[in-house]
Amino acid sequence: MKTIIKKKTTISDKDNLILLCDKKSKLSDFNLSKQELDYIKLEWEDKKEIVAINQYGRHIFLVLPKKEKDNNQHAENCRLLGDRLAGKLKDDKSVLIIDVKENQTEAMQIAEGMALSNYTFTKHKTEGTANKLTTIYLCKNSNKKNIEELQNIVDAVYFTRDLINEPFSHLTAKDLAEAAVKSGKANKFKTTVFNKKKIESLKMGGLLAVNKGSIDEPTFTIMEWKPKNAKNKQPIILIGKGIVYDTGGLSLKPTANSMDLMKTDMGGAGTVIGAMQAISANNLPIHVIALTPATDNRPSGNAYAPGDVITMHDGTTVEVLNTDAEGRLVLADALSFAKKYKPELVIDLATLTGAAVAAIGHYGIVSMHEGAEKEHARLKETGGHTHERLAEMPFWSDYDGLIKSDIADIKNLGGPHAGAITAGKFLAHFADYPWIHLDIAGPSYTKAKYGYRGKGATGMGVRLLYQFIKNRA
Repeated sequence: MKTIIKKKTTISDKDNLILLCDKKSKLSDFNLSKQELDYIKLEWEDKKEIVAINQYGRHIFLVLPKKEKDNNQHAENCRLLGDRLAGKLKDDKSVLIIDVKENQTEAMQIAEGMALSNYTFTKHKTEGTANKLTTIYLCKNSNKKNIEELQNIVDAVYFTRDLINEPFSHLTAKDLAEAAVKSGKANKFKTTVFNKKKIESLKMGGLLAVNKGSIDEPTFTIMEWKPKNAKNKQPIILIGKGIVYDTGGLSLKPTANSMDLMKTDMGGAGTVIGAMQAISANNLPIHVIALTPATDNRPSGNAYAPGDVITMHDGTTVEVLNTDAEGRLVLADALSFAKKYKPELVIDLATLTGAAVAAIGHYGIVSMHEGAEKEHARLKETGGHTHERLAEMPFWSDYDGLIKSDIADIKNLGGPHAGAITAGKFLAHFADYPWIHLDIAGPSYTKAKYGYRGKGATGMGVRLLYQFIKNRA
């Protein structure tokens, strides 16, 4: 279900209202009784951020965000207020946000939180349980261009969440590629999909090895947004891990519930596709290319096995010690392939390691980088604005030795310690350009509601990438 955000120039006495105000705001225009005004005053004295008035025919919410010294925290608080308001209005069809104190920034942040919170995934339910709230109106002094931009971002986050929530029974590697093609046609970015024969001709040994146990063929999708007014000479490249289902292969996942959510192991690819949709829909003047290698990872009589040595796209030989460390293999081929574009910067995203989850939970994104110190600092700053925060891991040369192999150039497992970092070190071997690695294993999907990100797929990373690219323009 899509949530529509639009401008409204009139107010009726039937509109559900959210009044963004302060204690000095004049409320005489909103048909509030003396009893209601007295109640509001008491609630404000009790420092309530949301005061609810039920007029039976409609709801009125007076919102007085608490003051925060940190602008990023204030913005996040406003989005979280939007989440709370969405919960109170889920049985209503529409609501009008009026910025009584004329703070359009706060109004947009509340609308963003509401819209992102309003998402539901009901595709496979025989009885619909989607929220009834379909339209969020902003008052007449709202900027139409800003509303359109927000709508496109919210649509892209919804699209990413849909992809990640979709079970493997309905989202094979081919289906994932077709979703990218469909978005490309709708948003005017170019999409090319390599089939298995083409992947074999490119000698993408990592992707092909992981795919050996599957009855479905792999795909390698290239998305390109190259506007005529692009401000960068070399492209920025986004790479997303597209493991549409992960059993662990012959290194079968052993723990209870460990496979239940492995439909989400394409979270990196889903995030990258969503980011490309937002970037193109809003016509950002930056040349961006996205790569998504995709397959499932299953055990079979033909599956690659622990102890195998495989040859990657760039000729590197890799000793496979664990077939459940497969994401780095498909990403490595994409990182090698990216060299042909002579990129300005490459950012990869992947639900890569349990070690990242163990380190920081679902509250942020584990990051590493090489040759991109300033770029990473800018991305980290952007993450503060969007509250999709980066937790940078050390990337010391001491870790390099942990992926050295006795019989091949490198091995795909670094040992029992620093698992997120050694996975990053494996990827770094295939990158000879400014590069940032984002491990989104924690925040990509949550089992419990996490604010406006909801329960299930969060779409985290889409807003981060979009804002980072926008800032470059």
